[in-house]
Amino acid sequence: MPAKIRLQRQGRKFKAIYSIVVADSRAPRDGKFIESLGQYNPNTNPATIVLDFNKALEWLQKGAQPTDTCRAILSYKGVLYKKHLLDGVKKGAFDEAEAEKRFQSWMTEKEQNIQAKKDQIESSKNQVDKDRFDKESKIKEARAMEIAKRRSELLAAEEAANAPAEEPVAEEPKAEEPKAEEPKEEPKAEEPKAEEPKEEPKAEEPKEEPKAEEPKEEPKAEEPKAEEPKAEEPKEEKKED
Repeated sequence: MPAKIRLQRQGRKFKAIYSIVVADSRAPRDGKFIESLGQYNPNTNPATIVLDFNKALEWLQKGAQPTDTCRAILSYKGVLYKKHLLDGVKKGAFDEAEAEKRFQSWMTEKEQNIQAKKDQIESSKNQVDKDRFDKESKIKEARAMEIAKRRSELLAAEEAANAPAEEPVAEEPKAEEPKAEEPKEEPKAEEPKAEEPKEEPKAEEPKEEPKAEEPKEEPKAEEPKAEEPKAEEPKEEKKED
């Protein structure tokens, strides 16, 4: 059975990394291997690949069969293209210098594409970070405004609550007036002493009316009780004797 170029799982759970190894096709995935060619880390963007280019090319030329994932990795790194160029040199399509020239041109273009992708990822990441920062700044500003508004409302409420309590403190000098309270002044001019109910009996018209009643005055003015002729006659008789 031919050897295979495949991945061997390593790393921890949910953060797995893989070793690129040459192993017997009958060996278990994580079992014994013939030779290690590099490492593949899919947790980064773009993925990080460390590969021994010459060893991988040598094993391909020996007939090792890569798995689908390893084929994509080898194509990405240019191993398969280099093998294709060397096969063209063997067939006489072009010389080795031309093959090397074509390979360098391809690698330069590939590196430019990889760098452009990295720059795009970095710019998009920076843009995302900037947008997130702007969003968080707006949220913080809104929260700060809300907090300031609440504080102003609380201060206004406290001032409104303290205002009635402060007025009695300022009016306390006026509260000293109980020393000269009107209730004390009232006894000086107590109305009960000059209460009309007490004065009314003294000045009751019903008592005065009998004094001024004409019926009582008429007997006093009646001349029949003290008729002058009756009083005069006895005096004249005494004189005659």
